[in-house]
Amino acid sequence: MNVTGSELLLYAGTMFVLFLTPGPVWVALAARALSGGFRAAWPLALGVVIGDALWPLLAILGVSWVVSAYGEILVVLRYVASLVFLAMGVLLIRHAGAAISTDSRLTRPGVWPGFLAGLLAIIGNPKAILFYMGVLPGFFDLSRVGAPDIAAIVAISMAVPFAGNLVFALFVDRARRTLTSPTALKRTNRIAGGLLILVGLVIPFT
Repeated sequence: MNVTGSELLLYAGTMFVLFLTPGPVWVALAARALSGGFRAAWPLALGVVIGDALWPLLAILGVSWVVSAYGEILVVLRYVASLVFLAMGVLLIRHAGAAISTDSRLTRPGVWPGFLAGLLAIIGNPKAILFYMGVLPGFFDLSRVGAPDIAAIVAISMAVPFAGNLVFALFVDRARRTLTSPTALKRTNRIAGGLLILVGLVIPFT
């Protein structure tokens, strides 16, 4: 493997911070778990994880091709990744108290509808690949990644949010109280925003 353990660890930590940012999937998981228990929530998490594998894979292959043709663009992409996290952190802090909304299609009952809802939610978001294209060059030198490196990056992209979503579903009663508390929501967003800014500041020096 060409990517280092520290690079993978930093990426995994960042994925965990992104998972901590409350969003529509959180609310959908909470709603499904409250209505049908963990059995109703895990299919949605499984559907989401498919996209969590697809988008980073496509981004790596696309960016790797660009870098192979224009090697000097790698430095530019690293600073783009830094700016992405800085902007995300600042926006999250500025709108820390904003209410979370969700798509009602994500809360349809049933195992199969839950899986399809999670899959469509992530596949139907083309902005995800743009996000990964802007972020991944900040963590890894995509000009030298091989199959084992790609497998490790994609595995982390899948495992961290999937594990987080499953744990969230298991503790949904407590999580739901947190989601409905404006003070707790604001505090969570501010912490996550600050951590994203920290990641953005660290990337140029890694």
